[in-house]
Amino acid sequence: MDLSVTDLSVSLGHRRVLDSVTAEFRPARVTAILGANGSGKSTLIRTMAGLLDPDRGHVRLDRRYLNRISVRERAQLLGYLPQDASVHWNVGVREVVALGRLPHRSPFAGPSQADAMAIGAALAATNTNHLAERDMHALSGGERARVLLARVLAGEPQWLLADEPLASLDPVHQLGLLDQLRTLAAGGMGVVIVLHDLIQAARAADDVLLLKGGRVVAFGPAREALAHQPLRDAFGVEVMVVPDEQGRLLPVPIGLSA
Repeated sequence: MDLSVTDLSVSLGHRRVLDSVTAEFRPARVTAILGANGSGKSTLIRTMAGLLDPDRGHVRLDRRYLNRISVRERAQLLGYLPQDASVHWNVGVREVVALGRLPHRSPFAGPSQADAMAIGAALAATNTNHLAERDMHALSGGERARVLLARVLAGEPQWLLADEPLASLDPVHQLGLLDQLRTLAAGGMGVVIVLHDLIQAARAADDVLLLKGGRVVAFGPAREALAHQPLRDAFGVEVMVVPDEQGRLLPVPIGLSA
């Protein structure tokens, strides 16, 4: 099930935030969206999730126009993890994860066996089984992030759209979450994430989309999109490319472009 945007332009107020963005995202891969502050990353992923209406262009899911898919079916197919995901009331972890099943329930219906199985699978996938009976306010930041991811996964979406999922996490939890996202992609899910860190993108992403001023600077395999010239164009920085222990090429910023 492919997810694509074609000639997408979006304005917020009187400001054009995205301008003629075209990209096709493939399932079973992790795609990172990168760009400087204000480049349109969050606007793009929110539009892909159906939360913003474009001025021009369209989003398609499996060749179907997203705006012609019902809100309920859209919620079943697309899992969205917002940048400021949080829980403002003290509720149990299992109850929070169960909220991810709401798109699959009929009105006034209670939880089904399928719901229980999906909730259990989401807790297992995020290594949060041992937290299931605890309250959200008793969790660390890293634990809360994993529970909120479990809530999305409980909905069994075909695609996961995550806006800066590493924000506020320490390096250990960042690496753990990226590993979980790669595992999801290996299982067939399409994963699109907004990131700021070039090295994390190089480690986790199969493909990278670079934005600058709401326009696409580069889109393709991470090794190509995270090369010297695309990063110079998108960020105005020079990088030194070094291999990691697995042979992946990591772009390390070393200074501003002349």
